[in-house]
Amino acid sequence: MSFAFDSFLSEPARARSAQPFTGLPPYHFVGGNIDEPTVPADALAEAVARVIREEGHSMGKYGMDGGPQGYLPLREEICTILERRTGITASRDEVLITSGSLQAMDLVNRALLDAGDVVLLEDANYMGAIAKLRALGVTPHPIALDGEGMCMDALQEALETLAREGRKPKFIYTIRTIQNPTGTIMPEARRREMLALAHKFDVPIFEDDCYADLVFSAERPPAIHALDDEDRVIYCGTFSKTIAPALRLGYLVAPWPLMGHILPLKTDAGTGALAQMALAEYLPGHYEAHVATLLPMLRDKADALCDALDEHFGAAAQYDRPAGGIYLWVTLPDAVDTDRLF
Repeated sequence: MSFAFDSFLSEPARARSAQPFTGLPPYHFVGGNIDEPTVPADALAEAVARVIREEGHSMGKYGMDGGPQGYLPLREEICTILERRTGITASRDEVLITSGSLQAMDLVNRALLDAGDVVLLEDANYMGAIAKLRALGVTPHPIALDGEGMCMDALQEALETLAREGRKPKFIYTIRTIQNPTGTIMPEARRREMLALAHKFDVPIFEDDCYADLVFSAERPPAIHALDDEDRVIYCGTFSKTIAPALRLGYLVAPWPLMGHILPLKTDAGTGALAQMALAEYLPGHYEAHVATLLPMLRDKADALCDALDEHFGAAAQYDRPAGGIYLWVTLPDAVDTDRLF
């Protein structure tokens, strides 16, 4: 007879229970996994060998010589990539290496949110983000979106309504490039509108940029953070969708006055050093070429998925061909129980 922990569980733990892992099906359409052959395993192996040989002894210290924000060469390389790809100019002191972008999200939530707070976000959104907000007792306030992302008239209306009620949202959370799950890409003009509304109503923006490197055309509008001259925008990204999900390396970009409050909340003694060192070694000579190779492969897979939907579902499946990313938003007739299908 095993010990019964039920009466000892915390309230959040009592609310949920996982089942033992029994493996993934051969074709798994849930979660943000990528094709295993696209992981640059050989180049990463060479990077690991080099950094272990040259800097392995530095792992004898927590944080190595980069401190709690992460391996310094990786933070510097992220700054270089951000400037080249998004237009963001950030210093290494504004970058925090995290165990995937989910940890970045958790840290921002813990730093800014209390139970009863309100967060504005796209009407259809990443389930993980919504679940995290609800677990904190925070109200997700959905904003309508169209083919170009979050609608600014709906955002303004929500901000005005909350202002009349004497309430201010803690932040606007947006995935504005390859929005999850709809795949929309917000044009620059609308990004500027969002920034103007955030200024008018004095609200921060939390910009989730996890998928932006996967735009098939390799062309995208500048990040909202790049348009911001008030340090109002918090930004997070990841290498999970371009390199490997199991690498668990993401990053957060925030002004130091906020970063100084976030760092004490990251109590894991640092994201894995070896992964950080290997990625810092790999990125400068390989990342751009790797992404350029990855994009046509993803486009081909998206085309195959769309062709299969057309063949097997016909007019019953309504969708827009994706401009990038690894998912497709499909609308089915009202008679179809999509919860049961899922």
